[in-house]
Amino acid sequence: MHAEAILFGAIHLGVDDVQGKRVLEIGARRAGRRELRGTLRPYVESLGPREYVGTDAVAGAQVDLVCPVEDLLARFGPASFDIVLCTEVLEHVEDWRVAVGTIKALCREQGIVLVTTRSRGFPYHGFPRDFWRFEVADMEAIFADMELLRLERDPQFPGVFLKARKPPGFVAADLSSHAIYSILRGERARQVAPRDLRTMRFQLLRGLELARAGFHRATTALKRFTA
Repeated sequence: MHAEAILFGAIHLGVDDVQGKRVLEIGARRAGRRELRGTLRPYVESLGPREYVGTDAVAGAQVDLVCPVEDLLARFGPASFDIVLCTEVLEHVEDWRVAVGTIKALCREQGIVLVTTRSRGFPYHGFPRDFWRFEVADMEAIFADMELLRLERDPQFPGVFLKARKPPGFVAADLSSHAIYSILRGERARQVAPRDLRTMRFQLLRGLELARAGFHRATTALKRFTA
C-alpha cells in the first residue's frame, strides 16, 4: 500500500467515522515491494476504534486472524463491522464478486467501506497471484448499491480509490454479468478460466515479476554490503 493510498484513507476517514466503532481490515498482511508495505492501521487506531481486526489468508505482520476473504462472512456474520477496509486486495482475488459481496455483507447499514485497488497499466504483481484491473467506471457499477462518498483515480500509479456508505434497506446489486479487465487475458472477462493460468501471457507476466523481485533482492543486498 503506497503513500497515495494511505493519504486517501487519512484524508477521508475521520474521528466521527472511526471513534468507538468496530473496524475490519481485509488483506492486512504487509509484504512485497517497499511501496506496498504501508498500512492505514496506525492512523485508524489513533482515532479510537472500539476494535480493529486485521485479517488475511496468510499469517504475517498486522494479521490478527488468518482467514481467507471467502470465509469471513461465516466467521463473523453479516453486519458485524462499522468500517470495512480492503486495500490493494481485490485485484488478487480470483472471484472478485465473492470478495465484494463479503465486504458489503460484513458492513452494517450506515457503515463505511474503503477500497483501494489497481487499474489497467499497473504491472503484474503476484502476491501470490494477480488477476484483475478495476477502473473508476467499474467501481461505480460495482458499488452502485451504496452511497458513493468519494471515488477517484490514484494520482501516482494506475489505480482507483473508493469510500462508500451502506444505505438503509440495502439491496445488493447483481454483478453476475459485469466483466473486469483480466491481466491474464489482456481483455475484459467475467471470470478466471483454468486455461488463463496456462497461457503464454501469464507465463511471461510471472517471469517478469520473478525477475523484478530477484533484481530488487540483489540491489538491496548490494546496498547493505556497500553501506
